[in-house]
Amino acid sequence: MTTLPGTPGKLAAGSRWAVETHGLTKRFGANTAVNGVELLVPRGSAFGYLGPNGAGKTTLIRVLLGLTHADAGTMSLLGYPVPRHRDAALARIGAIVDEPRFYGHLTGRQNLRLLAAAREPAAQDRIGPALEQVGLAHRADDRVSKYSMGMRQRLGVAACLLGDPQLLILDEPMNGLDPAGIAGIRDMILSLVAEGRTVVLSSHLLDEVERTCDAVAIVDRGSIIRQGPISELLAGASIALQVECSEPARARTLFAGTTLGTTLGARIEPVPSALGLEITLPGGTGRDVIAEVNRVLVAGGISVYRLQPVQTSLESWFLQVTSRLEDPE
Repeated sequence: MTTLPGTPGKLAAGSRWAVETHGLTKRFGANTAVNGVELLVPRGSAFGYLGPNGAGKTTLIRVLLGLTHADAGTMSLLGYPVPRHRDAALARIGAIVDEPRFYGHLTGRQNLRLLAAAREPAAQDRIGPALEQVGLAHRADDRVSKYSMGMRQRLGVAACLLGDPQLLILDEPMNGLDPAGIAGIRDMILSLVAEGRTVVLSSHLLDEVERTCDAVAIVDRGSIIRQGPISELLAGASIALQVECSEPARARTLFAGTTLGTTLGARIEPVPSALGLEITLPGGTGRDVIAEVNRVLVAGGISVYRLQPVQTSLESWFLQVTSRLEDPE
C-alpha cells in the first residue's frame, strides 16, 4: 500500500523526535502552567524533564497525552501531530501519571491479564516478558496489596509494555521510593532504552536523573530554561578545585594579593571548606590554571597536600542557573 504524504505513517517515519513541541502553552485562569515550551526529545533516549514541584511538569504531560487541552502552540508525538492524529500516537505510547492504580486483592499477573483483555490479542503474550522486563516475575503471583510502592511503580510500567510502546512517559516514578526502589527503577529505565524505546522521565530528583538520562530539559515556572545532552550542559559549568594545604587561611590571603585570575583569564574565588580551601573556576578552565594555583602556593611557602578538580553535578548546575535567573537586572 502506498503511503501518501501527510498520512500518519509518513509523518511518523520522517521524524527524529519522540516528542516535539513549539510554543506550547497551557493556562489556568491567570496562571500560566506551561509557558511557550519548545521541547525536542530524541528517539531512543532517556530524557529527563526536570524542575521543582509546581514547575509545570505534570501539566505538560497531561497536555501531551490529551488529558487537558493546550491554549496555544503545536506538538507531535513520535512524528504524529496531535491532537489531529492523537489516536495513532497514543497507540504507541505508554504513560504513568501519578501513582498507578491496581486491584489490591488480585495478583500482579491477574491485574495485567485484565488490562490485556482490553487490548489486541498479542497483549496477552506480552504479560510474561513484561513482568521479566520490570523485575517482577518472581512476585507476579502475589497480591498487589503486598507490593511496595516501588513494585507498584514497576507493575505500572509492565502495564504500559502490554502495548509494546515506542515511547514511555513516566511522571515522578522515583518519588517516595527507598534507595533500593530507586535503583530498581533506574535499571529498568536503562533496559528499556537499550531496547530502542524512548523514556521521558519527569522528576525533581536531579541526582538520580543525572545517573539515568542522556539529555534533559530544565523547567521553571512553566518555561524551559535550558535543554540538551547532560554532558554538553555541564561542560560550561564551573569547576570546584579542592585544595588541602598546610595554611588555608594564609593561602586565601595569598590569592587575594595575586593577579592569577586576570593573568590567565579565569576568575578565582577562594571559598573556605572543610578540606582547607575550595577555589571556584569558570567552566572550560584548562589544567594550566590548576598548575598555576599549585605554583602560587608553593612559591608562597605553603605545602600542598592535594589538588582535586571536581566537575559540577547536574543538581549544582541547576541551582547556579536558576539563581542567575532570579538575580535583578
